[in-house]
Amino acid sequence: MSDFSDKPTLVGELVILRPLDEGDYESLMAAMLDPDVTRFTGSRGEITEPEYREWLRTRKDQTDRLDLAIVDKATGETVGEAVLNEWSKDDESCGFRILIGPAGQGRGLGSEATRLIVGYGIEELGLHRIELGVFSFNPRARRAYEKAGFVVEGVRREALLWEGERYDDIVMAVLAPDWKAALRSEA
Repeated sequence: MSDFSDKPTLVGELVILRPLDEGDYESLMAAMLDPDVTRFTGSRGEITEPEYREWLRTRKDQTDRLDLAIVDKATGETVGEAVLNEWSKDDESCGFRILIGPAGQGRGLGSEATRLIVGYGIEELGLHRIELGVFSFNPRARRAYEKAGFVVEGVRREALLWEGERYDDIVMAVLAPDWKAALRSEA
């Protein structure tokens, strides 16, 4: 693997993952402004429209990360994003994050998007390890990650202070052998 220059389109039964672009602004901004999405991602602060549009426009030029829009095949609507980031070429590893707005929740779109991007990272890019953090108040996401082969590695205790309450950040990772085992268990 040389880098993340190639920006693929990945097609599943429920979703299409395709490169993010400026045209995704309205859908992604609506998703990010949802109070549940904000809480699940631990997002704080505001970004201006010009800053965010520019950020979206430049995703295709990034060689150290892969930012893909999650498109609901049933509606053609962009409902979120799936991202491989924090790449370590030397360690054959990276981070993963996903955001799904209300229009894409509760129908398995996030689970399929996770499996598609993780499969691409391991099978096509040759990554050995993909890691993430999930807050303790988000068991639905944790289950989706476990289905994709992610294993709990540890807990960053009380890492998030949200509206006066402290929450753990659960550290999870999938290794290439875990991914292959998860695929076998689905068959």
